[in-house]
Amino acid sequence: MPLLSVRNLKVAFGATEAVRELSFDVPTGGTLALVGESGSGKSATALSILRLIEREGGRIAGGTITLHEDLGPVDITALDEPSLRALRGNRISMIFQEPMTSLNPVLTVGNQVAEVFIRHRYMSNRQALAAARDALDSVRMPDPQRRLSQYPHELSGGLRQRVMIAMALACRPRLLIADEPTTALDVTTQAEILNLIRELQAEIGMAVLFITHDMGVVAEIADRIVVLRDGRKVEEGAVAEVFRAPRHAYSQQLMAATPKLGSGSPAAPAGAAKLLEVRDLTTRFTVRGGFLEERRSIDAVRGVSLSLGRAETLGLVGESGCGKSTLARSILRLVEPASGGILLDGQDVMRAGRVELRALRRHAQMVFQDPYASLNPRLPVHDLVTEPARIHGVVTARDQRDLAATLLKSVGLEEDVVDRYPHQFSGGQRQRLCIARALSVKPKLIVADEPVSALDVSIARQVTDLMLELQQREGISFLFISHDIAVIERVSHRIAVMYRGEIVETGPSQAVLRDPRHPYTRRLLASVPRTDPAGRRAFVQPLPAVSSPQPGARLREAAPGHFVRENAA
Repeated sequence: MPLLSVRNLKVAFGATEAVRELSFDVPTGGTLALVGESGSGKSATALSILRLIEREGGRIAGGTITLHEDLGPVDITALDEPSLRALRGNRISMIFQEPMTSLNPVLTVGNQVAEVFIRHRYMSNRQALAAARDALDSVRMPDPQRRLSQYPHELSGGLRQRVMIAMALACRPRLLIADEPTTALDVTTQAEILNLIRELQAEIGMAVLFITHDMGVVAEIADRIVVLRDGRKVEEGAVAEVFRAPRHAYSQQLMAATPKLGSGSPAAPAGAAKLLEVRDLTTRFTVRGGFLEERRSIDAVRGVSLSLGRAETLGLVGESGCGKSTLARSILRLVEPASGGILLDGQDVMRAGRVELRALRRHAQMVFQDPYASLNPRLPVHDLVTEPARIHGVVTARDQRDLAATLLKSVGLEEDVVDRYPHQFSGGQRQRLCIARALSVKPKLIVADEPVSALDVSIARQVTDLMLELQQREGISFLFISHDIAVIERVSHRIAVMYRGEIVETGPSQAVLRDPRHPYTRRLLASVPRTDPAGRRAFVQPLPAVSSPQPGARLREAAPGHFVRENAA
């Protein structure tokens, strides 16, 4: 008997069907993965199981959702609101994709976790806070007592996700729905979260419905897989069988688009002249903290040196909070460095005044992680993609639409979209618009900060293919920032590994990935999910800790072109 049975489920938003005749079972104590691209109906299905879909403007238009309990089957689609409140968070719980939007920013972590115990276990405030502390401890939260009095913004992404898991598991549910719980996390935090879910699943015997578009995560955690496309199930089976021989063309497409570590890197450009040189760059922030709100300085980037050749891609990889984005912004002086040197095409960026810096930025453009947030929603496409060209006087108002059409064609979009607005495009199309905008001034360098981390695997593949094509055609250099090491390998000639504000290892991509010398690099590689269920790891041992870089330690050449921090083991 399965724990949950979904039969012929239909979910509609107005006249649009988001889920069509969907049927599947979640086995008792097992893990079923729902996979598919954005818009395939994964999250709509999850919200329907908890009957939260009505709050999102949708409705269950047909079918049944049955929870098989000891006292008999329960038809969730027929429950009234009081019965649903008793079900949610108690027998069925959910971890949402973005913890920062799911947690209340004005309530402490302790109060939010305690609320679950007050509502479902009818505990007093004191009892609930004690239970909340134990719940945080159960999800391996460091220093759980101190976390009770902290607010969500004071925690990292990984710690916030642990709070969400603690809340979801507080009442030891029979079914846990995990909706993209690791998508925005770096590989080490992702490995810890997957490890945690599997350990707790074995400990309390719950079933898991895991929703993701990351096939590596599916291979690591799932027993069975259901592939969705446009609201319909196109394939279902045991994970090992589907991975070994996917039958549907769409499943095959997902597998082919998934980046796999070890697939190789592009050939390095021969004798590339230096375009960018960074020497001993330090960027410092002043923060307030402590009982007296004392001001103190934190080095987000500390003594970083790197170089980038023409038509070359340097992949910058590291955990969230290691300083990758701060370094990228410092190079363009969007964040002001405290010290160090930056040469762009032979020009001193650090000494440039306001006018000179503006001229320099014509040659160095940036593509941000969230394309929707970086596009003005009030401007049509022909204004958006030509904006840098207008600022730098490259195009006249008369020629603006012609330039827009040329740029759109260069990134694989049709000319007839020039009058559309950002909300009328998919995530992948919006990222193409951002790349087109960067190309409008014919830059020599593009800094791409997590440009594909929020995209589906097939869309991410299209964007990285586009960047490789542009590099070959236009000779553009890329500083490519990502926490996905398989993507970094695919696009990068060289790799730099960043840890706690410093570069701890750098060199040719294959040298770093096949012969990692620094403990932190080895830790990153050990965390990467394998896309082969047969090679699934047990996830029973915590990843080894890595000590902070020693002050004053320098990079030494361990092999030709391959450098590592001196204090590495």
